[in-house]
Amino acid sequence: MLILISPAKTLDFETVPKTKKASKPIFGTTANKLVKIMRQQSASDLSKLMGISKNLAELNAERFNSFVTKDTNTKIARQAIFAFKGDVYQGINVQNYNERDFSFAQKHIRILSGLYGVLKPLDLIQPYRLEMGTKLKTERGESLYEFWNNQISRAIQKELLSHKNQTIINLASNEYFKAVSDKSFGAKIINPIFKDHNKGSFKIISFYAKKARGCMASFIVRNRISTPSQIKKFSEDGYRYNESLSSETDWIFTRKNS
Repeated sequence: MLILISPAKTLDFETVPKTKKASKPIFGTTANKLVKIMRQQSASDLSKLMGISKNLAELNAERFNSFVTKDTNTKIARQAIFAFKGDVYQGINVQNYNERDFSFAQKHIRILSGLYGVLKPLDLIQPYRLEMGTKLKTERGESLYEFWNNQISRAIQKELLSHKNQTIINLASNEYFKAVSDKSFGAKIINPIFKDHNKGSFKIISFYAKKARGCMASFIVRNRISTPSQIKKFSEDGYRYNESLSSETDWIFTRKNS
């Protein structure tokens, strides 16, 4: 069973990681090719391409220009699970993990990435911003979806072969999951969806839903869950599995007071 999550725009390369264990991204060489393409973009180009402010564009232009395209170490890189911050990672709360948690997460969690394709939690990454939905022209097409094509799907399918239960728990955003949901992707997929009671009905509230995705990923890790049915026991932050609203693939978790 594999859990898919999205990366984050906010990064933290200052906090000292709780573990020294580290691994290398499987698409490191491919990421380097994208970095070289991004170096051709000026700060003004990046601002238009990514829809970001001048200051953010200048920061990310500097990041790409400073990116080391050879083997990196922990002096200039961080494990992905520590480097990414934001609502999902607030829910994951990796600072409370122990070594056994890291080992389980390393086997079962995969982070989808516009630059790196797919990452294990302890893969070393450098600071970057490149969202999967970016319409970046390359020799492979007009967007990052076309650039990655089915490489990410194939990598995930290959990894699933080593798992007794070959199910995907999709906790990624639509933008990122689109990169793996092509027609050739044959794995069983479960989509946990988190809704809060609001004005008489249950609705997805982005901030709460993102944090809940992280909480569920951490729940799976801490409880060493390896079969999907056990996920229905999730009750973090007041969410409960709602059978009446759920389908075979979309599992709805609701709460009445956020």
